[in-house]
Amino acid sequence: MKHIGLTGSIGAGKSTVAKLLREKGIPVLDADAVAREVSNSLEVRQAVRETFGAEFVLEQGLNRAKLSELVFAKPEARGQLNAIIHPRVRAQMTQLQLELEQTGVGSVVQDIPLLFESKLEPLFDAVILVDAPLETRLARVMARDGISKEAFLARDAAQMPASEKRIRAAVTLENAGDALGLSRQLEAAMVKLELG
Repeated sequence: MKHIGLTGSIGAGKSTVAKLLREKGIPVLDADAVAREVSNSLEVRQAVRETFGAEFVLEQGLNRAKLSELVFAKPEARGQLNAIIHPRVRAQMTQLQLELEQTGVGSVVQDIPLLFESKLEPLFDAVILVDAPLETRLARVMARDGISKEAFLARDAAQMPASEKRIRAAVTLENAGDALGLSRQLEAAMVKLELG
């Protein structure tokens, strides 16, 4: 069974590539979706309350806006939050992958925004990187999330530079906005990595 990682900087288009992979019959596990689920657990809410204070927790989950503001301003806080959430996300992703393996699928892709930053490369046979020019990513994220340019740049700066990710990835998909071109690049990557 092939274990493939999918990653990219904020606004690069990982979600688009994940959707294309699913359309091609490849199961994709979404670390962001698992993180949202894990973050709403009582255990995580209690740990966040104890670490950061009650104002960072809402009745229905975490106060994401307030936490984002904190962790992108203070790297130490980001490390503390990651230490609470990441091990739980990793455990859930591992469980989901095991369940998929038992169905006999040939490949599983894990969509992980901070794959390289979290040093998860050894878990995968190969990593696919989705990349796009900074201005393209900025425009996408501002339109999608309604955040300021400064907030985007802070989030982008918190990630590993794309140039370093390109060196580490087995395949890089260029996603400047041409949907057909992106789909063709993905098909070539699937052949190269023997996915299917």
